[in-house]
Amino acid sequence: MSVVIKKVLSRRELRRFVLFPERLYKDNPYYVPPLVFDQMDTLDQEKGAAQEFCKSALYLAYKDGELVGRVAAIVNFKANDQWKHKEVRFGWYDFIDDREVSDALMQRVYEFGREYGMESVVGPLGFTDFDPEGMLIAGYDRLSTMCLIYNHPYYNDHLERMGFEKDADWIEYKVFIPETLPDRLQRVSTIIQQRCNVHLRPLTRKIIKKENYGLKVFRLINECYKGLYNFTVLPDHMARKYLDFYLSILDLKYLSMVENEKGELVAFGITMPSIARALQKSRGKLFPFGWFYLLKSMFIKHEEGVEMLLVGVRPDYQNSGINSLLFADLFAKFNKWGVKWAETNAVLENNLKNQGQWKDFDNECVKRRRSYIKKLEYANV
Repeated sequence: MSVVIKKVLSRRELRRFVLFPERLYKDNPYYVPPLVFDQMDTLDQEKGAAQEFCKSALYLAYKDGELVGRVAAIVNFKANDQWKHKEVRFGWYDFIDDREVSDALMQRVYEFGREYGMESVVGPLGFTDFDPEGMLIAGYDRLSTMCLIYNHPYYNDHLERMGFEKDADWIEYKVFIPETLPDRLQRVSTIIQQRCNVHLRPLTRKIIKKENYGLKVFRLINECYKGLYNFTVLPDHMARKYLDFYLSILDLKYLSMVENEKGELVAFGITMPSIARALQKSRGKLFPFGWFYLLKSMFIKHEEGVEMLLVGVRPDYQNSGINSLLFADLFAKFNKWGVKWAETNAVLENNLKNQGQWKDFDNECVKRRRSYIKKLEYANV
């Protein structure tokens, strides 16, 4: 029986779309499900934060009456304008190891792109950089993290067979926390505070609310990351949708904020205890008992590792060594709380400055992921 592709049109179908990987990775010990409610909000065609500058469509694939795949087709007009290209993105691309299924889903992405006059297909990418991106190409035997994609090895074979080529690669590091910080790091962090006239700013819930700190972080993210691969600079009003929720639930002890003498935020480090095991136990759901596993992992009995979600330094401070101050602060806290390792977020392979931050610590490259690209073909007329 041939593959049947259905467009997601209802809340019920959206939930099927979100939950499909739970079936596909049921017996995989390395897959970590995302928070279901967060995925539902992100992908909602009416309420999703990025819908004001994106057009998208979600598709489900059925074979012999069984759900066997999914994909999101996205045109991010803001990113296309910013980067001066015409790309249709594919994301949330999951499928059984069946050529007919993967092809049928991708054909819908092609069709969607042609509707809007796009010239190439790229992915996996989300609506914005706050969504998971990059297909895993190495590190299948490593536990995934909350924020990044896990996929079967055969995904890459399917894409390469279709004619997709590498557009960008990211790598991820596991950094081991030393029992004592390197002398150089401690010394440099002290010098930096004096030389640059900066200081660490502990946060409280009251400060976050009173000073609208989420917006401060959001603006600095835009400034720090705007030159990175396919990054979308987002307007201020989207800070509430993307950051306020997470700043409201994160353990503030795991944040490090650096301000200058004017009280301006010039660097940040946002980390959190790893909740990968808790997400596996809860299957990404808060109810009936998922909230207990998550809260326990975040605030009561931490795992041995942390996830380094976001780190940024304002461009005019980037050659000052201010990142040493961030890591001296964070790693001293990690050591105090018995954290054994930290896993970085995905770092572009050509971002050597970022990778060089770990030279003072024992570390290993644990994963590599890739964004693929292919020219979008049109029928001759």
